Amino acid sequence: MKYRADAVTMQVIRYAMEQVADEMGYTLVRTARSTVIKEIKDISCAVFDRAGNTIAQAHHAPMLLTGFELGMRALRRHYSDDELDDGDVIIFNDPYAGGQHVMDLVTFAPVKLKGKLVGFVGSIAHHTDMGGAAPGGTAGGLTEIYLEGLRMPFIKLYKRGQEDRELFGIIANNIRVPDKTLGDIRAQASANFVGVRRVKEIVTKYTPAVTHACLEKLLNVSEGRVRAGLVALPDGDYTGEDWVDDDGVTDDPIHLQVNIHKRGDSATIDFDGTAKQVRGNVNAPLATVYAAVYYALIAIVDPHVPPNSGCYRPFTIRAEEGTIVNPNMPGAVGARTNTVQKITEAVFRALAPAVPKRVMAGSHGNITNCGFSGYHPVTGKRFVYIDIQGGGAGARPTKDGRDGQDSHLARFKNTPVEAVELEYPVRIERYELIPDSGGAGKYRGALALRRDIRVLIDDVSWARYGDRQRFAPFGVFGGHNGAKGQFVLNPGTSQERVMKSKGLDKLKAGDVVSLRLPGAGGYGNPQDRDPEAVRRDVRDGKVSRVQALRDYGIEITDDESV
Repeated sequence: MKYRADAVTMQVIRYAMEQVADEMGYTLVRTARSTVIKEIKDISCAVFDRAGNTIAQAHHAPMLLTGFELGMRALRRHYSDDELDDGDVIIFNDPYAGGQHVMDLVTFAPVKLKGKLVGFVGSIAHHTDMGGAAPGGTAGGLTEIYLEGLRMPFIKLYKRGQEDRELFGIIANNIRVPDKTLGDIRAQASANFVGVRRVKEIVTKYTPAVTHACLEKLLNVSEGRVRAGLVALPDGDYTGEDWVDDDGVTDDPIHLQVNIHKRGDSATIDFDGTAKQVRGNVNAPLATVYAAVYYALIAIVDPHVPPNSGCYRPFTIRAEEGTIVNPNMPGAVGARTNTVQKITEAVFRALAPAVPKRVMAGSHGNITNCGFSGYHPVTGKRFVYIDIQGGGAGARPTKDGRDGQDSHLARFKNTPVEAVELEYPVRIERYELIPDSGGAGKYRGALALRRDIRVLIDDVSWARYGDRQRFAPFGVFGGHNGAKGQFVLNPGTSQERVMKSKGLDKLKAGDVVSLRLPGAGGYGNPQDRDPEAVRRDVRDGKVSRVQALRDYGIEITDDESV
């Protein structure tokens, strides 16, 4: 059958490529070793055309999806077509060369058909450990990129399908849990090999000429849809602000400002007014900054557009060098999510007056990331347990926020209690929603989560970074703010202590770490909330009778609350 580059064939190829990306993701998750990949799913996979444009993306973390863009552009500058062979797998994780942070290892593989380059596939995954000063790379307050772990330039991990044993040896010598990390790296390579095979099948079936023509049409379709969505928005200059609590080194709050200049079918985004880069590792590299801007604007303009490089063409992003959104070497960036989540929040805040029905209230606005490390009492081997938790999601124009779910850039899964306790010498003693943590409104902000982790052995390091413990998730259009977060050591005992949101400490057997995540803001005046919804929240234990009376003016009797 002879195929043509028409609209139908374009859509068939589009969905085929999306299926390839998803299959790569499933392969990675099924073959990985560490819980941060196989349970939390801190990954993504993508397919690219021969020029390096993103064509299809797996349905995983948005922060990692658009974060491929700068890395792929750098790779195309680094290698000529003739330097790439079938079976090659290229890795890198340098935040100053298009990467995000050193824990997120990126792999790319060329797709060659009859000796000609027809595309690429790629995977990205957060690894349990890449060396550095803190196990798991999750400590806040690190002051140089060199302290954060092994930083690799573009280099071939596999050459023509064969592992580079010397490179694997270098990696193994610089990490704490080589069996986990090397297994996860091989899982990424496996995902790439699956992707290469599938893309070859598609290109062979439809021919390279038809495939490339359809992919160019697809990019143009996405660009056109985003431009049409922008035209429907009022022209203007919009500004949104937010704050990072601190950088983990000093207690000074850090200002972030997003300025959107929308004209016709395009928009320019700058960060004038944003703080200079800081000593601590909340600086954000450009790849993650771009991802945050693209994510937020596309969610507002056209959330159902096919996600590919065409979506990004209508946007111009400017970030001054030496600021927290474009740091200079050797600025540390490991806790970048504390900053880029605020970019997303600030975009929503900026555009709320113009498109009130397309934005949501403030969410937890950070990624609480903890790394617990020690030596397992049974095996005697080093372990690194990564625990990533979300908080509340902001209330929406017509609905309450989603309780206890991650939101925006990460959208990670939780690590099940059973999976944690099976692998690590810890016990999860509490895992629950926090009552009254959602901001009141016509639509209530989501409740946050509390997770209490008891350490069962001595000499365990606890590296961490979190945020929204000083600046609460904001409400919109009269909605109230959500609750702030808090880390508490040994709650309810004489040793109870509130801990800094970013740091590295030692724990002993019996210590309990209580992670209390931020909630989310409400949407609209609380007095407009359906009284039955308030009563239902009280019956479900989500809202106390005190808050029901204070915020909603509704008194709940003992009989009603049963």
